[in-house]
Amino acid sequence: MLKNKYYIAISCLILSTTNLVAQTLSLEEVLTTIKTNNPQFKMYDADIQSMDAAAKGARSWMPPQVSTGFFMTPYNTKMWKADDMFPGMGNYMLGITQMIPNSKKLKADYNYMSAMSSVEKENKNYTSNQLNALAKTNYYQWLVLNKKIIIANDNLLLLDYMIKSIEIRYQYNMDKLPTYYKAKSQYSALQSMIVMLENDISQKRIMLNTLMVRDKNTSFEIDTTYKLNDFDLIKSDTTSLSQSRSDVKAIEKTIALNHLKIEAEKTKLLPEFGIKYDHMFAFGQQPQQFSLMGMVTIPMPWSSKMNKANINSFQIKNESLNWQKQMILNEASGMISGMNTELTNLKKQYDITEKSIIPALRRNYDTAIIAWQNNTGDLFVALDAWEALNMAQIDTLDKLQAILNAQVEIEKQLETK
Repeated sequence: MLKNKYYIAISCLILSTTNLVAQTLSLEEVLTTIKTNNPQFKMYDADIQSMDAAAKGARSWMPPQVSTGFFMTPYNTKMWKADDMFPGMGNYMLGITQMIPNSKKLKADYNYMSAMSSVEKENKNYTSNQLNALAKTNYYQWLVLNKKIIIANDNLLLLDYMIKSIEIRYQYNMDKLPTYYKAKSQYSALQSMIVMLENDISQKRIMLNTLMVRDKNTSFEIDTTYKLNDFDLIKSDTTSLSQSRSDVKAIEKTIALNHLKIEAEKTKLLPEFGIKYDHMFAFGQQPQQFSLMGMVTIPMPWSSKMNKANINSFQIKNESLNWQKQMILNEASGMISGMNTELTNLKKQYDITEKSIIPALRRNYDTAIIAWQNNTGDLFVALDAWEALNMAQIDTLDKLQAILNAQVEIEKQLETK
């Protein structure tokens, strides 16, 4: 019994320890979870299935019409019966009518309805690209915020060391109170900054949990690795963009769909045939009779106005869609070129700051600290050197954030998978 209790206690301890360790999600895992769980994708899937299901009935015929009643029957019921001099009059009729649709019309309707879901598939891909870009933006912002918090915590330790040193040195008249209060204020400012950064991270976590359709308070961490990409501007020409962008493909599918609708409208101008069969149950001694007739619908100018108007409307709509496609491609091409130029310049600035400015400021700070510790320099100078270094580090991370934002925007415009 004691042994069982021991095992239970160990198991509970292991489970509680496991729960304390937050799950770490890579960017790919986040994007995969969004694609699996987000209701927008399920909505598109249901719409696509609905359209495909409706297309299965596109080749159906009109239902037959059944008619029944009296045919050529006198009001005087005495005349219905036969006698020695009169065979009787009147009939009871049972009839059926079936219209036979034109095979070209059935085929045109089927082609149109079968192609309807193709537009929704591209709309789904477009939505996926937008959600991926939103997730990447929040993910990278969280990544940069983590780096800022690391720098802030390192600086807190540094300022804490300075403050404690000043308290000791002040007792021996080796430092002044203004220096102490300046260090204390910067320490408090850093604490406030960390609180703000942690709040921003909480907002990013809530946003990503929302996109993944999870509990908004689910705790997890992100992978801090990232990659800076270079983009091939050849892919930003209008021909390549039209092959990769889902919104452009959706327009092209809509244009093709309108062409199919035009063909379907044209088939409505073709004649349709039908057959009608009636059987008469004669009263009295009259012989049984039937009628068998063929029918044809003849499109006339007054009956085809709507079809011709619809054809003209779809043709004009396709012209509008072509202009819309050119507008999107032109704007996207210009935006990609501009963002790529900005990305190149940001990377150059980032490299200069990382390789030249920060090392120089760090040496300046180290020199000032050593001089202060050796009583040959002032702490004000050391604090100014620290502040300059801290601002440069934060500015570098802001540049990194701008680089990642530009990278995400270019990937969204190119719709890279």
